[in-house]
Amino acid sequence: MRLSVAERREELLRAAIEQIEVRGVSAVRIADVASALGVSNALVLYHFSTKEKLVAEAFAYAAEDDLAHLRGLLGRRTSALRRLRAAVRWYAPTGHAKGWRLWIEGWAVALRDPSLREVTRDLDKQWKAAITEVIAEGVAAGEFVCADPAGAALRLTALLDGLAVQLTSYPGAVPRSRAQTWADDALARELGLEREALTAPGR
Repeated sequence: MRLSVAERREELLRAAIEQIEVRGVSAVRIADVASALGVSNALVLYHFSTKEKLVAEAFAYAAEDDLAHLRGLLGRRTSALRRLRAAVRWYAPTGHAKGWRLWIEGWAVALRDPSLREVTRDLDKQWKAAITEVIAEGVAAGEFVCADPAGAALRLTALLDGLAVQLTSYPGAVPRSRAQTWADDALARELGLEREALTAPGR
């Protein structure tokens, strides 16, 4: 079956993400992406004229995929606390969010690549804004107390990103169960709750 241009680009982006996770940004080649799909290098270059453009767009694609999932979790018709708990547990390195190796690679390359830095910065801003909004909703509804929703979102993100580096780069340095406990403790603390309240019936 002949793929449309959009379908082909999406297929190439997914393959690029997989290859970056396996090989790393610096080592991955156009040929690796082409080989994974059984297509020619020329086809990849037709859609993405350079490796740098392919990598930047692959990260943008991965970012949008993660943001769509986050919006889905935060858009559920339930309490703000339930939505926040679901989002934090999904995003945490003990959950089922993006391949953390991919994003750690992305952060490293973004230090030198302005286009990739823009992608990672935008993802970071949108994640924080979404969490900030739901915390503010919960405060307005009287579910919990938080004087600084934006600050709480930043602190939660910083903790989860840091735990992701520890668990991904140094396997065994932090038990996953402990990392999950720390994430729950941090969320409860930011919302002025006891940790047990995160799973209390009716919450």
